[in-house]
Amino acid sequence: MAALRSLRTRSKLIGPGRLVLVVGPSGAGKDTLIAYARAACRGDASVVFPAPVVTRPPSVFEGNEFMPPSAFEQAAANGAFAIRWSAHGHMYGIPLAVDSDIEAGRTVVCNVSRTVVGAVRGRYANVVTVLVTAPQDVLRSRLAARERASDGRVSDRMRRLELPDGKLRPDVIINNVGDPQSEGRKLVDTLYASGALA
Repeated sequence: MAALRSLRTRSKLIGPGRLVLVVGPSGAGKDTLIAYARAACRGDASVVFPAPVVTRPPSVFEGNEFMPPSAFEQAAANGAFAIRWSAHGHMYGIPLAVDSDIEAGRTVVCNVSRTVVGAVRGRYANVVTVLVTAPQDVLRSRLAARERASDGRVSDRMRRLELPDGKLRPDVIINNVGDPQSEGRKLVDTLYASGALA
């Protein structure tokens, strides 16, 4: 995993806004729920959904901004990302602009790797972690149906389930096996819940 040195450079935690981390295994449906929440919050400037920067071209499943690996590494060296990590042979970053949104009191919603949650909690004053999950057979079926070559082998992504979610201490768990609208509503409700969740 990429080092998260930039996350430890501030002595004061960034706030007062909230950072909502949507995490979970591949195939859990994180992007589907985020897309629902983004549509539900359209027109509300207090809720921000930054596009992640990824060294993989976007697909119909994601709204990421593509950046070639060399450019990503240069951007990271220049401090362009508030959060960054590597997984499945790709690099991912959340733009530094989210810090300004959080300082302005907004709620920022990001799909991130479970591996960065601890470091992120050490940078921001108000972090809410939403774990989106599903049974293994459902995850395997969704990954197989996705057929995205850049994802790598389904078996490799299934092995990532072994990451101990107990270390996450999620504030909210969404078992995403029902109707996408009802599950998406749970995410929206979380975004508008009081800061007491964090």
